[in-house]
Amino acid sequence: MNGFSRGERKEETRRRILDVARRHFERDGYEGASFRAIAEEAGVAIGTLSLHFGDKKGMLHAALYDDLEEAIAICLTRGKRGSLVTRLADIMAPAYAYYARRPELSRTLLESSLFAASPWKERFGSQVERVHVRIAAVVGAARERGEIARDTDVTLFATAVFSFYYMALIAWAQGLLPAPLVLFRAMVEQHVRGARP
Repeated sequence: MNGFSRGERKEETRRRILDVARRHFERDGYEGASFRAIAEEAGVAIGTLSLHFGDKKGMLHAALYDDLEEAIAICLTRGKRGSLVTRLADIMAPAYAYYARRPELSRTLLESSLFAASPWKERFGSQVERVHVRIAAVVGAARERGEIARDTDVTLFATAVFSFYYMALIAWAQGLLPAPLVLFRAMVEQHVRGARP
């Protein structure tokens, strides 16, 4: 025996499949990626893909979720220094970098995460919620420091910031601007100016 438990072997197979799937999705796009080619390169039967992910959309969601989870983990540790605008830009920068690493697939990534069906809808929603909570905490601290008005609704402000994030990301994915963080920062600066005491 090789010393790995059945669970460890299953997880290793899943990781190997997802690594291959990411390459295929990035190279061929979602529509062009083939379940059969992914299975062949991963060294597994097509039935193994179905067992792990159900279908190609489930495989795409699993690949995106795992990668996005890593970017979000970084986002949640950021935003500790500087002005409110600087802190918010610092929080969102890793998320923008995540999409920039795979520009050809970004449109599919966005669509898949925003309009996923259950159970992925809840999983992607949980990621958004965790970042929203972090943004709200940073906004709340800025309110306590007097950087924005004391009557600022922290939850509503954080929701606006998240909408700025998506607006800049969508504009970038559509090829309308070269760097989403620049637009995000400009929108947040405008919003902060309107919320100053």
